[in-house]
Amino acid sequence: MARCEVCGNDYEMAFQVITAGVTHTFDSFECAVHKLAPICEHCGCKVLGHGVEARGAFYCCAHCAHARGVMEIVDNADHVHAQPS
Repeated sequence: MARCEVCGNDYEMAFQVITAGVTHTFDSFECAVHKLAPICEHCGCKVLGHGVEARGAFYCCAHCAHARGVMEIVDNADHVHAQPS
C-alpha cells in the first residue's frame, strides 16, 4: 500500500502523479488537487481548468488577470476588441 502525501491515508489504490520530474502519491483526486493545482493570483481559487498564465502568475480567468493589470488576456473571441486601451 502507499501513503497519500496530503492526508496520510495508507491506501491500496493510491496513485502517483509525476510533474516537473517529481513523483507525488495520492489516495484521491481531491488530495492531488489540493497539492498540485495552481492558485489564482487574484481571487485565490484553485485553477482546475486551463486557466491562464501571464507574467509568471496563474489566473483562473481573464477577469482575474485584468484585475491584476494583465489586460492582454481574453476569455473568448467576443472580448478581443473590447479591452480598454
